[in-house]
Amino acid sequence: MKAVNEVSGAVVDAALKVHTALGPGLLESAYEACLVHEPRKRGLNVQSQVHLPVEYDGVKIEAGYRTDLLVQDCVIVELKAVEKVIPIHEAQLLSYLKLSGIRVGLLINFNVIRLKDGIKRMVNGFNNSPL
Repeated sequence: MKAVNEVSGAVVDAALKVHTALGPGLLESAYEACLVHEPRKRGLNVQSQVHLPVEYDGVKIEAGYRTDLLVQDCVIVELKAVEKVIPIHEAQLLSYLKLSGIRVGLLINFNVIRLKDGIKRMVNGFNNSPL
């Protein structure tokens, strides 16, 4: 299995390629479909719309939460196509990391001129500096 940093780096590279080809302004679903395809071409296991149950009081509850992408079972990718990422978007990714037990997540907003300005790497409970 590839190291988490290698996987997250490959996802960022794939996202940059998708953004270069498509540019900003499309629906999130278009970016998601392309971002499923691109890492798979690189040999990575990518799952989309992975159900995340909430565990409460010792019971798993299907509450309708889904991660946009799960790559190599070690990186959650939450995609946006919004004017501005706001704190609730970051909180959403952090919640997904906690619910899943996965340590690393990427919040990627494709609705930016330069994609590097739209990428935030987060680690279960605290965030690193932007890429």
